[in-house]
Amino acid sequence: MNSLLRPILALLILFAPATPSGAQTTAPVDLRILAINDFHGYLRPPPGGITIADPEDKTKKITVAAGGAEHMATLVRQLRDGHKNSIFVAAGDLIGASPFLSAMFHDEPTIEALSMMGLALSSVGNHEFDEGKDELLRMQNGGCHPVDKCQGPHPFTGAKFRYLAASTIEKSSGKTVFPPYEIRAFDGIPVAFIGLTLKGTPSLVAPVGVADLEFRDEADTVNALIPELKARGAEAIVVLIHEGGLPTGDYDECPGISGPIVDIVKKFDKAVDVVVSGHTHRAYVCEIDGRLVTSGDKYGTLVTAIDLKLDPVTRDVISAKADNTIVRTATLAKDAQQTALIESYDRLAAPIANRPAGSVTATLSRAPNAAGESPLGDIIADAQLAATSSETKGGALIAFTNPGGVRADVTRKEDGAVTYGDLFASQPFRNQLVTLTLTGKQIKDMLEQQWLDPKRPRILQVSKGFAYAWDATRPDGERVLPERMLLNGQPIDPAASYRVTVNNFLFVGGDGFTVLTQGTAPQVGIYDVDALHAYFAANSPVSPTAADRITRIN
Repeated sequence: MNSLLRPILALLILFAPATPSGAQTTAPVDLRILAINDFHGYLRPPPGGITIADPEDKTKKITVAAGGAEHMATLVRQLRDGHKNSIFVAAGDLIGASPFLSAMFHDEPTIEALSMMGLALSSVGNHEFDEGKDELLRMQNGGCHPVDKCQGPHPFTGAKFRYLAASTIEKSSGKTVFPPYEIRAFDGIPVAFIGLTLKGTPSLVAPVGVADLEFRDEADTVNALIPELKARGAEAIVVLIHEGGLPTGDYDECPGISGPIVDIVKKFDKAVDVVVSGHTHRAYVCEIDGRLVTSGDKYGTLVTAIDLKLDPVTRDVISAKADNTIVRTATLAKDAQQTALIESYDRLAAPIANRPAGSVTATLSRAPNAAGESPLGDIIADAQLAATSSETKGGALIAFTNPGGVRADVTRKEDGAVTYGDLFASQPFRNQLVTLTLTGKQIKDMLEQQWLDPKRPRILQVSKGFAYAWDATRPDGERVLPERMLLNGQPIDPAASYRVTVNNFLFVGGDGFTVLTQGTAPQVGIYDVDALHAYFAANSPVSPTAADRITRIN
């Protein structure tokens, strides 16, 4: 062939229309993302199920029995059936604040159960840091607990899914604790999943466990990653974030939403297509700033099914929709593998969990009144005071406990009996009690720190004999009325010293109560749940308190 014709012929071939047999499909690629959040080790269905609007009368609410790993595994499998491309992801707090069956084994059973279900990726929640960074790394990588050693029915090999933590940085190395993102390809189209822990994590966990970590701004972190993801070919971007909102609608809708997630999503780069959220223990399917934003309640009661259509040319998301599906225990069969796993741990845990602890005359609720006080919170504070009031055990005069550490009601059964497992569910963190000396002024300063976050005040639960009043209209630092701070009817003297009991989470400044780090002469006591168990043994039947120790004015 004439050498002058070769370049022309090559161009003709290059730009010639493709034959039908060689044509690439331009049909959208379907991807189903299944998502959960805030599982908290609920291998068995939570007692309260899920509360939804009554389908027959939307003005009323009904409770549906829901949750549990056995039923969830079945639903996940059903929701995946018929979908060529699917992935199962989570938005954090899979572990921590867990019921006895999981917590006794440091949440190893939960990690195994979710791995067995095919969970692929999860962001890291604040509760993943309850036992510190090193313990979370053990959850990922496996191995025996450094103190309690190997307790389970078989070796713990770690999570088969990958934790992602783009905004959590080790100060010493400047690197993320876990990978910031992962890119998965579906029919050749790359989809990026970014994992985020909420920025406020240090104020929600014991500071010593995250001392070497920095929790950066969520939106800034995501936006800084966009150029890198695009350079790797990812136009479809999904964010898994452990932060959430407060919706006004039913579990599968979103007529209105407020809370931190709204501002965060609005700050995200427009390249972000879908946001899977959590933390607030609410359920919603929303559109915020043109993006799909979802959350699946708590304790495994829902699985969110997100359906994306991906453009094979632009590789971006064409459309996104989602449905929250209830994990109905009445209609979903139990997964046999999950049942076998739970039974293997239960054989070891049941004899301890079923040990009689005492009885109640009525349910002890953790729900606070308008002043922030709850009947169960009072009982727990009383138990901690009783455990540390003798001179040899600390000489405590007052006990305070954080509301976030009170995780479940002590529900009255038909015979009123209460087991150790019931008590453990309400106090699952196994925090040790610490008795220390504070001045009256420090006690007031500590109480003022309850409103460090005005949108989420943390009202401490207080023991009998101590009472105070607070005024909601007063400015920061002046809400607690000094003349209404009383111990056994006598005013607290700002200059006097008092022995006070808290848990070790509060002792190191947890929940922002930094005044407690100034306490002197600390004496470490027993675990909080053991104090509660001893209180029930000595005082059963236990009745709800009047919840009149904290008074709110205005």
